[in-house]
Formats: sequence, structure tokens, C-alpha cells
Amino acid sequence: MNLYDYWKGEYFDRDKSGYKWNTDSYHKILCSRVPDFLKDYIQLPLVQRLSGIGLLCGTDWTKLFRNRFFYSRLDHSIGTALIAWNFSRSKKQAIAALLHDVSTPAFSHVSDFRNGDALLQESTEDLNIQMINENAFLKELLERDGYNLQEVNDYHKYPIDDNKCPGLSADRLEYMFPSGAALNEVWTMEEIKETYKDVAVLRNEKLLPELGFKTESIALDYLKKFTDVSLILQHNEDKAAMQLMADVMTVALKENIIHELDLYLQSESELIEFFDDYAVKNPSVEFTRLYLTFRNMDRVIHSEERMDDCWCVSLDVKKRYVDPLVQVEMNRFERISKINEEADKVIKDFLSYKDSLWGCVPYYK
Repeated sequence: MNLYDYWKGEYFDRDKSGYKWNTDSYHKILCSRVPDFLKDYIQLPLVQRLSGIGLLCGTDWTKLFRNRFFYSRLDHSIGTALIAWNFSRSKKQAIAALLHDVSTPAFSHVSDFRNGDALLQESTEDLNIQMINENAFLKELLERDGYNLQEVNDYHKYPIDDNKCPGLSADRLEYMFPSGAALNEVWTMEEIKETYKDVAVLRNEKLLPELGFKTESIALDYLKKFTDVSLILQHNEDKAAMQLMADVMTVALKENIIHELDLYLQSESELIEFFDDYAVKNPSVEFTRLYLTFRNMDRVIHSEERMDDCWCVSLDVKKRYVDPLVQVEMNRFERISKINEEADKVIKDFLSYKDSLWGCVPYYK
């Protein structure tokens, strides 16, 4: 499949329940068309590399998850750029949004777990700026269009592109729609469309622009669905998938089965194919034991104690949540938790949630 097919709409998938996802249709909800100025940037090898990297951090490759479709970091980057353009009409903000994940390695945030950064998941962000600043093809495009690297190399400087939790940004808004659709069908395409129609640029407590909602009931529904998906990422199942794959990668790198650069030169499917073959040829090594456990696990045992003869994980991970702004009056905006008791409870319940101390998986035999 051509890498550009994702945004052109030639890709869709359907799981056994009949759930259907079409990335092109979804992107057209975010913005009716891909603006011409953005297309050359999308075609950069720096960006196209992301087509082989999944948004859902390696969970596409284990039986523990039943993701309904593959949504790539390229899809996510284009979607984030379309939201940024739709609400800012700023070319540099849209370009910055498109580039915000160029340093993402294969299996995405698994590398953060490998680097001991499960709580913040920011360990590759400095590399992102470096990769942007050192890319000659990107620099040529920017010079052609009258921009410089400093205007697009850090999307954090644009609050519509990105902001700190619990604010709502283009990045946060984008990734949760396909994540929820893939993980647990929490959003249909029509629900995404109706929700997105209510989003507007509001002003937060610091008088900075921030995405929010015009209607309280829609904001509440969005919050509840967002939290449903975020709870999945707090469960020991997700921790096990992420940390076990991180351990697999650690051993693979230590034993020179692969090298760090391979995570940036090969797609996830290519790496999985290589790992599958390596495991068949090397059945008795530590890598194979861990890798086949990752590939074949279909349940996690929730326990308050570490279990024998199991691979086990116990750690705190990043809590992804929002407390979106709502328009209360013409020029008055409030966090929904301040005006809606149910929303306040949803957020507090999420922030206080803890799974069992340990998640354990019997080693594959």
C-alpha cells in the first residue's frame, strides 16, 4: 500500500463485530480538505517514516489487545495538523503540529518505558527538535515558504497545538478519537462528527487560546468517553503490554539482535517479522522467552503480590485526562468540573483509580 493512501482514504478496516473505520472520512471531519501547503511537508521522508509506527504503542502486535484497526503516527500527525489548521488558520502552527512526533521510534511510547519514563512519557522529545533542526529537506521547504526552523520545531509554544493537562489541545483531541474507536468503540464516526462540531477556541485562566466546548452536555459526554479510554491505559493489561515489549527491546538491543537505529529505519511490521523469525531460530534464548510471552499473552493476572513463574509488572504510568473548558456566557469560560458535579466526580474517580499492585503474565511455554 502506498504510504499516502492513509490520508487519501483508500484504507479502512473492519473487525468481526462489523465496526468500520475510514481514516479519510475521519480526517475530513477534522478539516474538509488537506490544505495544499501541507502536502509537501507530509511527503517528507522525515514524516512518511511514521506510517509504519502505530499510535497504540505496540498493542497491535499482542493477543492481549484486539485493536479494531491500525492507526499510524502518520495518521495522527496529519490529524493533529488538520485540527491546528482548522482552528488557527496558521500555517506555521499546522506545520509544527505535523512535525511534533517525528522522533517517535517503532512501538512509540514503549521506548519511554524502556527509558524508565512511564510516568511522563517524554524521553524522546529533545530528539524531536534535533531531528527537525537537522533535516535539510525540511529546511528547504521552510525557506521556500518563508519560515524558519524555530517557528516549527517545538509545537509546545502554540497552545492550540499542545498544552498541559487538563487542557484540551489539537494533539490531545486528535489521538483520543481513534484510540477510543480502536480500543473499545467508544466513538462512532457520527459521534466524532457531532462532538467536533461543538469544539471552539476559548480562553483559559491565563487568557491563552485553548480548545473547548460551546455546549456543557457535549463537553460532559466527551469527558466521560475520554476517561473511559484513559482508564484502559491505567489497567495492568496496558502496563503489561508496554513494559513487556520494553523488556523485549532492551534484551534485543543488549544482545545486538537489533540496533537503536533500526527503531527509526524499520516499520513495526518489519521488526515483528524479523523477531518472529529470530524466535523460531533461537528458541532457548531470553529474548525468545520474553518475546513469545508478549506475542501470545491473552490475559493478565491481577495480584497484590508478585507471582512465581510469571513475568510481572508494577508501576505508575502517565494519567491522560482532560477537564475541558465550556462556554458559560458570551465571554465567560469555565472548566466543566467547576460547573458540573458529574464531571467533577468522573475526573476525581479517574485520578484516584489504581489497579492491583501487580499485573502478571505466565511465561509462554
